[in-house]
Amino acid sequence: MPNTLYDKLWNEHHIKTLDSGESLIYIDRQYLHEVTSPQAFEGLSKKGLLPWRLGANIATPDHNVPTERGDSFTVENISDDISKIQVVELDKNCNKFGIKQFDITSANQGIVHVIGPELGYTLPGMTIVCGDSHTSTHGAFGCLAMGIGTSEVEHVLATQTLKVSKLLNMKVIFEGTPQRGVSSKDIVLFLIGEIGTAGGNGHAIEFSGSYIESISMEARMTICNMAIEAGAKVGLIATDSTTIDYVKEHSPLSVDDLALAQKHWNNLFSDKEAIFDKEIVIDISQIKPQVTWGTSPEMVVDYDAGLPELSMQTEANKKNIELAKNYMGIKEGEKLTDLEFDRVFIGSCTNSRIEDLREAASVIKGRIVSEKITEAIVVPGSGMVKAQAEAEGLDKIFKDAGFIWRDPGCSMCLGMNPDQLKPYERCASTSNRNFEGRQGNLGRTHLMSPVMAAHTAINGVIGDLS
Repeated sequence: MPNTLYDKLWNEHHIKTLDSGESLIYIDRQYLHEVTSPQAFEGLSKKGLLPWRLGANIATPDHNVPTERGDSFTVENISDDISKIQVVELDKNCNKFGIKQFDITSANQGIVHVIGPELGYTLPGMTIVCGDSHTSTHGAFGCLAMGIGTSEVEHVLATQTLKVSKLLNMKVIFEGTPQRGVSSKDIVLFLIGEIGTAGGNGHAIEFSGSYIESISMEARMTICNMAIEAGAKVGLIATDSTTIDYVKEHSPLSVDDLALAQKHWNNLFSDKEAIFDKEIVIDISQIKPQVTWGTSPEMVVDYDAGLPELSMQTEANKKNIELAKNYMGIKEGEKLTDLEFDRVFIGSCTNSRIEDLREAASVIKGRIVSEKITEAIVVPGSGMVKAQAEAEGLDKIFKDAGFIWRDPGCSMCLGMNPDQLKPYERCASTSNRNFEGRQGNLGRTHLMSPVMAAHTAINGVIGDLS
């Protein structure tokens, strides 16, 4: 019987169907960070349990860590008490249970969804979980990857299994060649605008088509990262030569082990006759750079388009649009190009990889950040990305332009560390969510690609792409 990629991964890891109708599946890899792991480790201790398979777990602090650290920084230098406690507890728990951690002083510390692939821990065909919704990022490698809750983190630690219901299959086909300045971030934002943040509810989305086949692993990770913003729990892409080449470059596995594994990886695709519950085809050649205007990723338009007018909306939509405009400080009849920005943030698990920084630097090189911008920061996704960017001179390009070059971490993606917006500040952000208060109390977030964020930093407004 023909199977989708998701079905293949599910069948390979399925252990048993439970009386509740849910299933128990085997988990190959669990990533841990400081926010969702303390209660899980505490649960293990109270029950007198040990991790079932130590080597399957990898940890790093990312959400709470300050991104201005320097070489002599230690956990004790964290000023916020709650943040310090969470990072300290991760250290204690990893040491107590013997779990591999790239701590705050490690050259390989970074955002968990960045370091996993680049250090070779994410491999095709795996089931991967983490107490973070953007675990879907790893689906770019032909993995069944999903975010889980704290109690589930404990369950995976103790049993190396997860209780979960099977999802439906959804296929999104991206065909065509992108316009100049359009990146994978624009493509996935456009999709979310088309289907809404509930469009993928209950589904695993497989991304395919000529566009997907043509792009890098970094770009594929960006798309799978934001599958969760389209309502899906899982986003994934078939394994191909691009995947294999990336894994060979980053994996610590021996040549013989890689050759053996590749025989399996070559089968990680949906069969031609596989049936999907939903299927969408999008011609990406018509897509312009995308920017969100409201308080949900689905509130997105072409960067130069008009915003939704209340008079043109149904009664059901009017209230949400009015609330979003009020929160974002947007007057009726205004366009995105009318808005002036205060801050620019290039980073997050969506757009902090070396390719993202190269694209932004190509726009910024030889230019200066607008006087309208109070602060523009670049936060590499990991120590490895930071080192590579510095070796290529990207840090100098950013700093010469007036950007602040930071240390790795989740940073301004969310208000859990010092990098936060002040009330009513407007931010051009390469992160994944623009909910009210996400980047700081009353902060106003506009999601966009690194290229668009770079242009906004130079101009102080959205619009000029020259």
